[in-house]
Amino acid sequence: MKSVVLLSGGLDSAVSLSQALREGEVRLCLTFDYGQRAGPREINGAAKMAGYYGLKHSIVSLPFLRDVTSTSLVNREAAVPELEEEQLSRREEMDWAARRVWVPNRNGVFINIAASYAESMGCGQIVTGFNAEEARTFPDNSREFILAANQAFYYSTLSKVKVVSYTQMLDKVEIAKLGKRLGTPLEYVWPCYHGQDDICGRCESCRRYLRAVRLAAEGNPVNTIPGAGIRQYED
Repeated sequence: MKSVVLLSGGLDSAVSLSQALREGEVRLCLTFDYGQRAGPREINGAAKMAGYYGLKHSIVSLPFLRDVTSTSLVNREAAVPELEEEQLSRREEMDWAARRVWVPNRNGVFINIAASYAESMGCGQIVTGFNAEEARTFPDNSREFILAANQAFYYSTLSKVKVVSYTQMLDKVEIAKLGKRLGTPLEYVWPCYHGQDDICGRCESCRRYLRAVRLAAEGNPVNTIPGAGIRQYED
């Protein structure tokens, strides 16, 4: 199977890329820039990840998404939600945090753009890094979203492009474990909502990543320091 992979620079998409390479051929990795705080770090990490595997990498600029949202991922005057580890499973806190980083129809826009690339390149599928943990508060990470998208693509693409997510039924810990088994270079991952020199370690995204790699480590010496490879090989 030939694939276009949505590569955000985060854990889920990095592991999904590794699995896609085991399943078939990856023709293109796509990263989207919509003015998000962590954009440069995400793009750099994704580029290093694609380069590690010798894959073509393209960046798609979507400035209109920045203009139609007040999300804290874009709005520097809005506070990025921070959660303690024990809050990561509390629905009220999770819903509160999700609303503050929601970008209108972001994944819908991403997969539709990717479908155009996939059809034009003869790729049968779009690989996304959705996961069961975040699907609880982000419906555009859910299995139902994928099923609905594929129904639409049946009509909107002549080649019947499909969205697949190898991590759809996994939580973050399971994804980190899968990444270790696949040899995913996690040092290129950028999990933080911010775009500083180092991850903040406090935002919800950081908390989920750090918890996942800690619980998945079990004494394994694989480098899971986020951004380490980005800094080491940064142009």
